Amino acid sequence: MEEKKNIILSVKDLVVKFKVRDRVLTAIRNISLDFEEGKVVAIVGESGSGKSVFTKTFTGMLETNGEVTQGEIWFEGEDLLKFKKDEEWMKIRGKKIATVFQDPMTSLNPVRTIGYQISEVIIKHQGKSKEEAKAEAIKLMERVGIYDAARRYDEYPFMYSGGMRQRIVIAIALACRPKILICDEPTTALDVTIQAQIIHLIKELSNEYGFTTIYITHDLGVVANVADVVAVMYAGQIIEYGKVEEVFYEPRHPYTWGLLSSLPQLGEKGHELYAIHGTPPSLFEEIKGDAFAPRSDYAMRIDFEEEPPIFKITDTHYAKTWLLDPRAPKVEPPETIRNLHEKMVAITAKGGIYGER
Repeated sequence: MEEKKNIILSVKDLVVKFKVRDRVLTAIRNISLDFEEGKVVAIVGESGSGKSVFTKTFTGMLETNGEVTQGEIWFEGEDLLKFKKDEEWMKIRGKKIATVFQDPMTSLNPVRTIGYQISEVIIKHQGKSKEEAKAEAIKLMERVGIYDAARRYDEYPFMYSGGMRQRIVIAIALACRPKILICDEPTTALDVTIQAQIIHLIKELSNEYGFTTIYITHDLGVVANVADVVAVMYAGQIIEYGKVEEVFYEPRHPYTWGLLSSLPQLGEKGHELYAIHGTPPSLFEEIKGDAFAPRSDYAMRIDFEEEPPIFKITDTHYAKTWLLDPRAPKVEPPETIRNLHEKMVAITAKGGIYGER
């Protein structure tokens, strides 16, 4: 992909494999992607597409049966994949690249107070005294929306609601003062109202602190509201990439068309909600051609024979589909997503996709 300015993280030709009993699963298949400083990058796709595995390689947090077999990940002049020891990763993990996970209860220690857990991170990563760390922890609690933070500093995680616990996890991540914040489906376990609040908070904090945000989600409604750029993943590859407006209003890959057509907000009364038929391919097997071809209504013979290259649409928009080859027949996106801009404006006006951008 074309080089961009102020690249904070650069992934080149990444391949990740897992050993599962006596078989090998290729979870990430030759991904190259640059992350621009200060931007919000949304990585979207169905479950199993490789979103979380991809970002775990940035902090050396792959499961023990996983291995990066090819590629480079450049951050601050270093190839992170040259790190072999946990001690080496510790100067990156949390401190410079932090992660907010789906379930806050798996990130918080149930027998330690909320304040202790935030202060501990401040002391470790910022070298502050206990008193200084406590004062900063309370400020962070207030910043992420915890009411009466000084009193609640000594409370335990079970005394907080799910949404409040997620705010605390965000506060802990911010205590490290990271340059990159990875949000891995941070609102999945929360109800819709709280989801909207957490999404708004992350967006606000990103603007305020200037860190790069990588937002992993399957919810395109979230993407529409928070992202600057979008990377669409399928079967361990990025199959479309572009500014949020380009991916939403000028999508070019049939899989992206399917994802957008599946938006519940686009459903019409009396009509069945669209769903992409079939299932993703097995990543235990070698994939020939376009991985999405067996599920696509637009597949051509070449899609089953040869993997498509990445076609450049604009300086910022790319898609991996043979439909962009000059020799391919001209096809139109599904009726559901034509004039999507007007439809999204109408939905957003009703508060249907977490408020306005």
